[in-house]
Amino acid sequence: MRIRATVVAVSGALALSAFVVPAAQAATAPDVTFTKVTINNGKPIVARATGTTSVPVTYTFKHAAGLDISSDKLLVLPFLYAGTTIDVTKVRLGGEDPASCTATSSTTASCKSSFDLHTSGEDARLRNTDARSWNVGAVAVAMTDEGDYKAQGNLGTSQIKFHSKLTTDATPEPVRKNATITVKGTLTRANWNTGKYTGYVNAPVTLQFKKKGATTFTTVKTVKAGAGGALKTTVKATVDGTFRYAFAGSSTTAPINAVGDVIDVK
Repeated sequence: MRIRATVVAVSGALALSAFVVPAAQAATAPDVTFTKVTINNGKPIVARATGTTSVPVTYTFKHAAGLDISSDKLLVLPFLYAGTTIDVTKVRLGGEDPASCTATSSTTASCKSSFDLHTSGEDARLRNTDARSWNVGAVAVAMTDEGDYKAQGNLGTSQIKFHSKLTTDATPEPVRKNATITVKGTLTRANWNTGKYTGYVNAPVTLQFKKKGATTFTTVKTVKAGAGGALKTTVKATVDGTFRYAFAGSSTTAPINAVGDVIDVK
């Protein structure tokens, strides 16, 4: 990735391979201290089965007076890491393009950049085990012959989640009043290892109903997804309206509301 390749190129592989420090500690140069790092506006990063998910990143940093913070002199990149130590040689998830930094004083700067997660193609790095909470760090690399750099951790946390899909199909349509209707659906989520969507088995999903003319849905019952993420339940049809399945999300998977299916009660 950009962080690893850049630091290796500038600092030398031997020096970098020895760089493993506690997250609260950092190398001695350049004199930069990161603060207020926000990834995706503080919301979880939701990645689809294929493609690239790009989210905004903002942060500020303090630096020594007189330090040139232009992108050709100082490269700053955010990254995600697990555990209590930072080993830049093992960082897989991080920014790839230099941040756009603006001086807010002689010793502070405000930066904007993007954070990309690739789930397909030659740059693919996301794995199913990455759906979790991550620690946030950042690295500053002096673009000089000496190639001094500083990595800093404990800058917050960021959650990565599977993108999910959900369907609803109520039959028969139309239906006689007080007759039984069957509501089917499927809950799937991204599988980054295969680049496909697979069923989210045993996930709790609520069946909701909105009466014709109403503005909100109400919960009818909760259904657990079966094999392949299949959903199926029966209810009585009493009035015209719309049924939909809704998934509230989990620690690893993003929430989703299915498109509703309108029933016409005769």
